[in-house]
This record gives sequence, structure tokens and C-alpha cells, in this order.
Amino acid sequence: MASKAYKEIMAGALDALAWANGDKTRGREIRVRVSSVNVHALREKLRLSQQQFAKAFGVSLGTVRNWEQGRTEPDGPARVLLNVIEKEPRAVLRAIRPRRKEAA
Repeated sequence: MASKAYKEIMAGALDALAWANGDKTRGREIRVRVSSVNVHALREKLRLSQQQFAKAFGVSLGTVRNWEQGRTEPDGPARVLLNVIEKEPRAVLRAIRPRRKEAA
């Protein structure tokens, strides 16, 4: 069983290495388009100040301001996080909230 898993993982790793070196016959590329989010509108919908939004979701206040004023655009992981926040803000907050220590 472990031997089969090892072979599959190794085959995948070799395919990824070949792809990275220009051999496009091994593996495939999948691109995912993540829509942009109007950060100001999202923040207003959640009734949070810029500072509260930044603190709640782990980004700097300057970053939130830059996004809202159009100086920068959220990229990659930030764009994904903002899309999830837009759809399920409570789930994100639950996921990132520190867990309380269990009483012994």
C-alpha cells in the first residue's frame, strides 16, 4: 500500500519537475480565475471600520486602505480570502480565531 502511494507521489513530482523544465507533455496546467472584490463595499456590508476589518482578517490597515483607494489590487491568496470573506465571513472568523485552551 505505502509503496503504491510512494510511486504515485514520485510520479507526480517527476511530472511537475518535467513541466517546470518545459516538457508540457507531462501533467497539465489548470488556471482558476478568482473574481475581484470591492473591499470597501465588503467592509461596509460587514459594518466594520478599516481598522476592525484589518484586525479581524489579519491584514495591515495600510493594505486595506491601499485596496480601497485603488493604489493596489489584492492578488493571489488575498483575492481568494476576500472572496471567501464575502461569501462566508463567519466561517473565516471561526477558522482564524484562536482556540481557547481546554480546562484540565
